Amino acid sequence: MANWVHSIRGRLEGDKVIWMIALILSVWSLLSVYSAISSLAYKANGDSLRFLMKQGGLLVMGLVIMYVVHKVHYKYFARIANVVLVFAVLALVMTLIFGSDINEARRWIKVPFIGLTLQTSDFAKVGLVLWLAKELHNRRERLNDFKGEVLPMLMRIGLVCGLILPADFSTAALLGVVALGMLFVGGVPFKGMASIFGLIIVAGFTIYGVSKAAPNLIPRSGVWVNRIEQFAGFHRTPDIEITKNSDEDYQIDLAQVAIHRGGFLPSGPGSGTSRNFLPHPYSDMIYAFVIEEWGSVLGGVGLALLYFILLFRSIQAARKCDRPFGSYLAMGLSLLITVQALINMGVAVRLFPTTGQPLPLLSYGGTSLIFTCLSIGMILAVSRAPMLNKKQ
Repeated sequence: MANWVHSIRGRLEGDKVIWMIALILSVWSLLSVYSAISSLAYKANGDSLRFLMKQGGLLVMGLVIMYVVHKVHYKYFARIANVVLVFAVLALVMTLIFGSDINEARRWIKVPFIGLTLQTSDFAKVGLVLWLAKELHNRRERLNDFKGEVLPMLMRIGLVCGLILPADFSTAALLGVVALGMLFVGGVPFKGMASIFGLIIVAGFTIYGVSKAAPNLIPRSGVWVNRIEQFAGFHRTPDIEITKNSDEDYQIDLAQVAIHRGGFLPSGPGSGTSRNFLPHPYSDMIYAFVIEEWGSVLGGVGLALLYFILLFRSIQAARKCDRPFGSYLAMGLSLLITVQALINMGVAVRLFPTTGQPLPLLSYGGTSLIFTCLSIGMILAVSRAPMLNKKQ
């Protein structure tokens, strides 16, 4: 047994803490999704085992991808960065034109011959971070030239985020925040960052004003405005009955109920009852369901702490990396995972307006889980590089 464990540890190179977090989240995902999936299973003739097997299969596939990718030296990722970005842009354009229209949003596209659907924004997120890490590496000595060096990067960031925006405002905003964080860490001067934030503020108020004046001009802009105004309290009516028809903010209201029922200490997997009334307890609102079953201490604070530890260990790997590209890549991908997790958790506890961001590596799903595992594999590849240098 000891030899078997030692053999596995020897094969899993890179930061062992990151590996442990990925495995803990994977097991936690199986337990929580299986417990929460009853409402979805009911629509599928009560076959909850089918959804468990699907989630388990996706997790195994993701862990295999993570293992394979972490064995690749991170320098090879830079060589494909431009090609990946081009494919990401083409995929986003194809999705806007030919994607499946679900709830007035085109986010998914069918992959030919295999019948699977791909949420192309997940691919684009990783592709943009990969490309931006390479560009920051190449331009690191010339970032004082805002017009000549920073602006071309901003144009490509704006292109990708703009293609995601019509169907998925929250993902576009998430990617924009991560890209700005990378620019700041990469060395863009304070004056340049101030100019960028000024442009963002002006663009934000412009979009809001246009959306209020002409709701049909920008696709789904009415949904964005409504959610922001609900979050700000403009539309809420006191003591109104919490129903889907009377209150569009009902998801967060019911999430509060689930969190309140969870208390401080765990009651164990399978004990949650909010799966019977909470919308999407296995995906968008899984954090509230986890707290109901695992308590505020372990399920709430403990789960959030795992993502912060992942970010911290990734920063440590970035600091030890011998090339700026690897440092920017590890930093950007870990920010992408952590900020997405914070948004999902923040929505459940009413810190952010309602979004459709899944909880990385925990929520039930397909492409988000796979690309999260791909991202962690790249981070592990960066953390593995110093060990390879020592061996050489």
